[in-house]
Amino acid sequence: MGFYDLSKDERIKLAAQIQADLLIEFQKNQNNLLKKYFSDEDTYIRKTAYIAVGRIFKESPQLRIQVINSLENLLQSENEKIRQTAINAAGEIGIYNFKIVKHLFEKGLTDSHPVVRNAVIGSIKKMSEKNPKPILQFAREYLHHPDIEIRREICHGIELRGRTHPEEVLPILQELEFDPAPRVYNTIIHVIGQISYKKGCLEKVIAHLKSWQNQELVQKALKEIIEVHQNYQNFAARTPDAVKKYIESTMAV
Repeated sequence: MGFYDLSKDERIKLAAQIQADLLIEFQKNQNNLLKKYFSDEDTYIRKTAYIAVGRIFKESPQLRIQVINSLENLLQSENEKIRQTAINAAGEIGIYNFKIVKHLFEKGLTDSHPVVRNAVIGSIKKMSEKNPKPILQFAREYLHHPDIEIRREICHGIELRGRTHPEEVLPILQELEFDPAPRVYNTIIHVIGQISYKKGCLEKVIAHLKSWQNQELVQKALKEIIEVHQNYQNFAARTPDAVKKYIESTMAV
């Protein structure tokens, strides 16, 4: 039976049990139940477990060394689900203490499995939203990495911060405006579209794009912005037609 096959009360009870189990694990400096929950086939069991790890780290300072040691150990696992969930747990910690988990993300960036690298992207997204300064600094450190996938992951990871503070993210993306890798190039276009549709963001995005030199990318980004507003009409601050008119009038200046 999956997590969401349970009633709400049963889910609350199970989440409390998982956290209690993992608390005992850390107190005993063991990883057996961590491996069990982190490798569960149910995504929501794994999510419940990594959220529990973040809470234990925050609420039990005396166990923080054990928590980090356990995550380091689990990143050595041959099971990609365990490594994925370890990165997600590190992301919960990095929301308020990135320094202590930075080395875990450095390892996760180069993991051989895409689900682990996607966990890195997702974690950077949630961390940059709540704890932007060290995360954006981390992004800059890896922005020009020779590995195409790492550059792509970094661009994608800072997207969520850009949805509320595009002015912080656009200069980072601009550094890669002439990146020769299509996967990086297309990710930049995607992120520009995603950070344009919230209230007050379009103006900042368009103003910044006027300083970019790669006009081919800029034109594709403008097209992406219009498409995003079309797809997210129920959430966007402007209608697609209003966006087209704004772009035409502003970019022509």
